[in-house]
Amino acid sequence: MALPHSNWNYPTAIRFGAGRIAELADACRSLGMERPLLVTDPGLAEMPMVKAAAAAVGTQVFSAIQPNPVGTDIEAGVAVYAAGSHDGVIAFGGGAALDVGKVIAFMSGQTRPLWDFEDKEDWWSRADPTGIAPVVAVPTTAGTGSEVGRAGVILDEEEGTKKIIFHPKMMPGVVIMDPELTVGLPPHVTAATGMDALAHCLEAYCAPGFHPMADGIAVEGTKLIHDWLPRAVRDGSDLDARGNMLIAASMGATAFQKGLGGMHALSHPIGALHRTHHGLTNAVLMPYVLDFNRPAIEERIGRLGGYVGLPHHSFEGLLEWVLQLRQELSIPHTLAGLEVRGDSIDRIATMAEADPSAGGNPVPFDAAAARQVLEAALEGRVGSA
Repeated sequence: MALPHSNWNYPTAIRFGAGRIAELADACRSLGMERPLLVTDPGLAEMPMVKAAAAAVGTQVFSAIQPNPVGTDIEAGVAVYAAGSHDGVIAFGGGAALDVGKVIAFMSGQTRPLWDFEDKEDWWSRADPTGIAPVVAVPTTAGTGSEVGRAGVILDEEEGTKKIIFHPKMMPGVVIMDPELTVGLPPHVTAATGMDALAHCLEAYCAPGFHPMADGIAVEGTKLIHDWLPRAVRDGSDLDARGNMLIAASMGATAFQKGLGGMHALSHPIGALHRTHHGLTNAVLMPYVLDFNRPAIEERIGRLGGYVGLPHHSFEGLLEWVLQLRQELSIPHTLAGLEVRGDSIDRIATMAEADPSAGGNPVPFDAAAARQVLEAALEGRVGSA
């Protein structure tokens, strides 16, 4: 059979290693920034590493963002950007700060409203590419991989839905990936963000379509998480573990340009309605979505188990590892751990069907399928567990 035609894109310039944050000013200059705005979250804004970074480049800090960023966060940031005559953005922090920073840079030169650029059809082409400011991304968590992504997830409060804002030029021009910046991350956040990276790798690997480069990156990312996430949670000062998890997170986000699936299709509406942590939500849903998708992914998952080095190179072997890992990391086994009850699953299921990630699921993922997964996640029914 002839190989299909396909279009592939891969990420940006990455400066990896302990202490590389010292190169922040140089990274900004390399993109032509003279007056960057540093965007972070309220908690990080008070930490010495952010204050030192802002001082190093002589800029102000914008941190008025929520854990699940909303449209008004972007509007406020764009206003600060314009008032300060800034010419670029340093997106510094976890997934929320990185997404907000990228979207502020994107919206800084646009005239249309934010929601006109939702990731639908070719809506990205509505943007004026000359109005997109450059971005230096500095991740402080190892989860979303937003530092190598071309999109940001923002909550539309009026509709109560999370929307993906996408443009090819939203990709940061330089990433500073310094494991020393992640040392202070608490164990439970390390666990939740690490499981988000695993969700990205697994869903990208299982997504239909032809993208062998993404598949290979997802497989290696999964192995890194297998080898290093428990170590990073046990000892946050382990720079080897921290560094390898940063790499795994960026690999997951690089791979998921191939597609995501039911984990994300469900976690987006759950996060919008219940304000749950995105990575933790993916972690809770993970085994139930894998189990639902088993008819389409069993062979692939068996191969993955062999590469990762699991005792049993089978679907059951990988599912058992996921369940054991969740238990080791104190991830709740059911949706009750996220305070999600049965009376909301109909609405979640309807929203999941409309989520862009649903189209990447290896088994058709309509509202009925989403409801089936949610019921299993409420009751704790998965595999032999």
